Amino acid sequence: MTLPEIHDFLGCRTPDAWVAAALADQETLLIDHKNNEFKAASTAMALMAKYATHLDLINFMSRLAREELVHHEQVLRIMKRRKIDLKPVSASRYASGLRKLVRNHEPQKLVDTLVVGAFIEARSCERFEALVPHLDEELGKFYGGLLKSESRHYQGYLKLAYQFGEARDVDHTVEKVRAAERGLIESPDEEFRFHSGVPA
Repeated sequence: MTLPEIHDFLGCRTPDAWVAAALADQETLLIDHKNNEFKAASTAMALMAKYATHLDLINFMSRLAREELVHHEQVLRIMKRRKIDLKPVSASRYASGLRKLVRNHEPQKLVDTLVVGAFIEARSCERFEALVPHLDEELGKFYGGLLKSESRHYQGYLKLAYQFGEARDVDHTVEKVRAAERGLIESPDEEFRFHSGVPA
């Protein structure tokens, strides 16, 4: 499965060195992936609470939160079958690095948050695609299935950004976030995580 739209949206592909690190440390990959699904659901619910008068946003985020929690449970089941114990894994610098770009005033704050969400979902999708050919049957099938939902999430975030912002401003934000996201993905990273950069 190729995802040309996602590849066009992102500023770069996942480096081969990250794929190799992921295959060598599938325990950390799964734990961090589980954590990311939970964070994605939490973020969606926080946006619903904060922007309680935005009907289209609430509808999208409600569905997204449910879906991310289902993915969270699915990863937990895979971990249980593989006898991978839960343990604390620190967050990568990725999401916090992108959130530094979010402006503090509305409606720009909402628009920037939605654009950042679109990039996180798009990168997740692209990483699943990069991993699928190298994984065992169970994990390959699971990650292959997640490709479709993550691509829907990316599209939903981006559509809402254009709905609540001015097109030219959203375009500018997309360019800005794309450059920062590429920097985080292509620069050396001390710790391996689902969204980490090139292993140092």
